[in-house]
Amino acid sequence: MFALIVRHGILVAVAVLIVCLLGIVAAIRIPVQMIPDLEVRTISIRTSWPGATPQDVEKEIIVEQEEYLRNIPYLQRMQSTANFATAEIELEFPFGVDLNETLIRVNNALTQVPSYPENVDEPGVYATSFSDSAFMYFRVAPMQGNPQGLDMDMMRDYIEDNVRPRMSGVAGVSEVSVGGGAERQIQIHLHPERLAERELTPLQVRDAIRNRNRDISGGEVESGKRRYLLRTVGRFEELDDLRNLILDRHGDGITYLSDVADVGLGHFSIRDMNYVNGSPVISLAIRRESGSNVIAIKQAMMQEVELINQELLNPQG
Repeated sequence: MFALIVRHGILVAVAVLIVCLLGIVAAIRIPVQMIPDLEVRTISIRTSWPGATPQDVEKEIIVEQEEYLRNIPYLQRMQSTANFATAEIELEFPFGVDLNETLIRVNNALTQVPSYPENVDEPGVYATSFSDSAFMYFRVAPMQGNPQGLDMDMMRDYIEDNVRPRMSGVAGVSEVSVGGGAERQIQIHLHPERLAERELTPLQVRDAIRNRNRDISGGEVESGKRRYLLRTVGRFEELDDLRNLILDRHGDGITYLSDVADVGLGHFSIRDMNYVNGSPVISLAIRRESGSNVIAIKQAMMQEVELINQELLNPQG
């Protein structure tokens, strides 16, 4: 055997070099992660419906979504949970399934759902695995001394709308969970005696707000070679717009919403509290996609966080 190797020394050397080269390439490209990626693929779907009971969530959201999700190829298991104001569905697929292609199929299936009840948010789709617990944690807190007097309970919407999307855009990140604080909420407190004086009901007030708070397309008008698109803008932008909403007219008498209700800005009930050294903060937890490189995610995330601090958070205090 040794004589054969010596006789074909050049061929053996080339073969060894090829194996070494392939080994180096594999070592550079192999994902770095805390747990070997030898498990099923899991796609989570989360849909929010503020104020809805679990029974309504199951009937109006979960049943409708399951009808279209059950036909996705390679689906092994589907588990649904109806909570207060939230519907969660977990889809399990076998190891080796193309996750990106499966995500596209899941999104396509969700778009086939005919309609959702009013005030239902768009479903969120996340690709995870059972070993993918959060591996990076951040917190947002006021600057030393809180110079701008921030109320961290009211800062959750700002973090959700501005910080979370940028962190979610880092390659390899599956989901960014936000904890602490509460979403902003416009609160309308009706006075029953004032409604009775004006012969109005809470149902009429609700319908007036719902009918007014929307933008309506008015079609199009063609004039020669030009075409004009008409659009009626009606959504409320300020609290005063809501207070000045006309509920009823009787001759020269006009009833505004402010005549029968107190309108103010508050927040939803706080169900999640995060504190650091006794002070409230907003927390963010980072989860990765299956098979992604945790070291690469960390390096890219720290660069993005530095930009977020400079461009978004520091100017807000």
